[in-house]
Amino acid sequence: EHAHRFRHLLRLTYSRSGIMAAANDKAAAEHDHDHDHHPHIDPDILERENDAREAGDHRVPVTVLTGFLGSGKTTLLNHILTARHGWRIAVIENEFGEVGIDDALLRKNMKEHTEDEVIETLNGCICCTVRNDLIQTLQGLVTRQIAGLKLDAVVIESTGMALPGPIAQTFFVDEIIQEYFKLDGIVTLVDAKHIEQHLDEVKPEGAENESKEQVAFADRIILNKIDLVPEEADLERIEQRLRSINEFAPIIRCEQSSVSVDNVLELNAFDLRHAATMAPTFLDTDKRTVHDTSISSIGINITGEVDMTALQEWMNKVLKENSADIYRMKGVLAVQGIPG
Repeated sequence: EHAHRFRHLLRLTYSRSGIMAAANDKAAAEHDHDHDHHPHIDPDILERENDAREAGDHRVPVTVLTGFLGSGKTTLLNHILTARHGWRIAVIENEFGEVGIDDALLRKNMKEHTEDEVIETLNGCICCTVRNDLIQTLQGLVTRQIAGLKLDAVVIESTGMALPGPIAQTFFVDEIIQEYFKLDGIVTLVDAKHIEQHLDEVKPEGAENESKEQVAFADRIILNKIDLVPEEADLERIEQRLRSINEFAPIIRCEQSSVSVDNVLELNAFDLRHAATMAPTFLDTDKRTVHDTSISSIGINITGEVDMTALQEWMNKVLKENSADIYRMKGVLAVQGIPG
């Protein structure tokens, strides 16, 4: 029902380059008007952004957390939810597998530290298969805001396989979402131990390297797990590699995803013009995302309690035989003899 709001970017305009000396007031006005255009952005999108800024921009800021599988996104999000900042935060949790794990942990923290529990879970890839679900979730938050819900921020934790560009696009191609939400920044977590391996990985023809795209689109890069890379020279090499992909985003080092909230929220960092210049097709709603289909997820959902000794023996066997092919393991367990 919202299909009429999507704009296919068929109309292109251009912007003058260089400095023009205005011969008269008319020429100066024409130059100012032309400066409001961008060759890869629909003029209506720019106009709505300009109108919001001129009105003081009271839209709810949205932070998108990206980073490859196992980089520490959920741990960072839990740090944010348990910090004493007084913010009312809505969380949109995107899980790669069919069995939800992270939302159970997040709900527990939100109940303990916030007045209102606002959390939505999307299963599937948020940058392609559940894009419409994201739009409907955000529109649902708009409805709740109109009804009185007070929000200071929205945090979207994307799956490790998601590309940030299509997620960012959501906040500009839908007029209602653009009216109520402002994309505040894209924060990318990087696993210092494994990032070079991920960046060097050869993908199937046509598939994107997710790690590279996540770094390239970042407004801030959090270099996590630096305790696993003890040599300073190695960390400096990794940072140089990241800057070769994205020279603009500040890099913050940390362990166990422990950074201050002001390194994640209220950054006011996303620049639509810069993003469209660096990735001219990122607002193209016809573009389709191609993922590496060799990466999959296995979920085990069993009722009852587990024997921890037997579980550890099984996990050790799995890791011994398949450690090179496993990016991460996580779960919520009911353990025999431990109250729940």
